Amino acid sequence: MEKKIELLSWNINGIRAVERKGFFEWFKKRKPDILALQEIKAEEHKIPEKFKTIDGYFGFFNPAVRPGYSGTAILTKIKPKSVRYGFGIKKFDDEGRTIIAEFDNFDFYCVYFPNGKMSPERLKFKMDFYEAFLKYINKEVGKGKNVVVCGDVNTAHMEIDLARPQANKKISGFLPKERAWMDKLFAAGYVDTFRNLHPDLKDKYSWWSQMARARDRNVGWRIDYFIVNKRIEEKINKAFILDKVMGSDHAPVGIEIDF
Repeated sequence: MEKKIELLSWNINGIRAVERKGFFEWFKKRKPDILALQEIKAEEHKIPEKFKTIDGYFGFFNPAVRPGYSGTAILTKIKPKSVRYGFGIKKFDDEGRTIIAEFDNFDFYCVYFPNGKMSPERLKFKMDFYEAFLKYINKEVGKGKNVVVCGDVNTAHMEIDLARPQANKKISGFLPKERAWMDKLFAAGYVDTFRNLHPDLKDKYSWWSQMARARDRNVGWRIDYFIVNKRIEEKINKAFILDKVMGSDHAPVGIEIDF
């Protein structure tokens, strides 16, 4: 029997903050099969108990070593066969950026890719993370695994993916080398599910600066993605951005996948 499942990803910009901003009201209505969260910004003992005890869901949390920073989580109705935290490189894994949950038909990656805006050192860290991550998933796909990668990639791939491409060409998040890495990712046999299903759709963004009423004016960036390997591309029925959902400077993004 075929089963359609809804997978969502959301950079919540603080798990404690989003709880106060209506997260559970939205979550109980939406009831996704799997939800990936980025930027939980809480150590294990500071994650609200409510997130750990959602009826009908398994919760997995990967906080950063540094308090109040980064971190990821997965809430899933389907029990994973296994869960891995990080991909084996300490400097990246210490920031709690990756959770990999293994399911029957695919491995599900919740990833919070680094932001390169702070300094040249952080931009280098971001590019190193990109390369190490691609090497890791290539190895997994090479073993015959299917991968569903989601999260805040912190780069808009093409001019259509942000409202002000010309003004941002020298800003991390739209630098030529960051975009070139995304070209390399897609050339390696991975698919941007949203752009694949909506090749010409403009003005659809997943993040807005908190300055100058950017969200009200829809001056945004599409930096949150669902990316799959070519082998399962045709299993994706829908790809969407829930840009009316509030609670963070990002909107949830999602896909419906049919196995």
